[in-house]
Amino acid sequence: MNRHIEFERLHNFRDLGGYRTEDGLTVRWGRLYRSDSLGKLQGEDWDRFLSLGVRTVIDLRYPWEIEGKGRVPEHASLAYHNLSIEHRPYDQASLGADVETGRFLADRFLEVAHDGVEELREALRTIAAPDGGPLVFHCASGKDRTGLLAALVLALLGVPEDVIVEDFTLTELATDRLIADWRAANPGREITWPGYGRAPADIMRLFLADLSARHGSVRGYATELLGADEELVAALRAGLLEPAVEPATAP
Repeated sequence: MNRHIEFERLHNFRDLGGYRTEDGLTVRWGRLYRSDSLGKLQGEDWDRFLSLGVRTVIDLRYPWEIEGKGRVPEHASLAYHNLSIEHRPYDQASLGADVETGRFLADRFLEVAHDGVEELREALRTIAAPDGGPLVFHCASGKDRTGLLAALVLALLGVPEDVIVEDFTLTELATDRLIADWRAANPGREITWPGYGRAPADIMRLFLADLSARHGSVRGYATELLGADEELVAALRAGLLEPAVEPATAP
């Protein structure tokens, strides 16, 4: 199963379909995508993107990132939302080599989960809207801010934690190209942090454990702080889940 969708300039565009929930349903294919920056879309990549029928884009980056790097091109078929969930900027590339990747980024994720409550609440409502899909949400690399929102959505759908962690780690398949993009955009600079662009499983495991320790569960956090009540969760499930299709058995 290859959920990466190939583009020339996008390196981490993925379909979140196909994941099984604990109650036996499946996330619909072609309904919810996660990505690195859509500001890189042009030419054949833009045509490929439009062919997916995406109707809604959630851009999780800071406004200053959008100003400097661009946003998804405007199009009559697209509704665009800038919901900057991170409130404490930092430069990953310039961190010291002694900064431990898993613990450091899990702590940053926890900050975002509490700093960005308003934006995350709006993101969930946008994803749950009955007429907004197919939808894609993205940040710069499609790893941290995007990974956090993906984890919340999958958890609310009932996808098991080990699958959520596995989905997060798939960014590792794009790490080399994301690093190459950074170097092309930052001539004369060097990456000093070995964790840049990496997505080891312990980042997401630690973050989910921390969230559960504070709020009882990921669902508890989302209910308590994001307003993810039964109605919103039901809307997410209605729009994104379908019965699992079992493989045919030989006669």
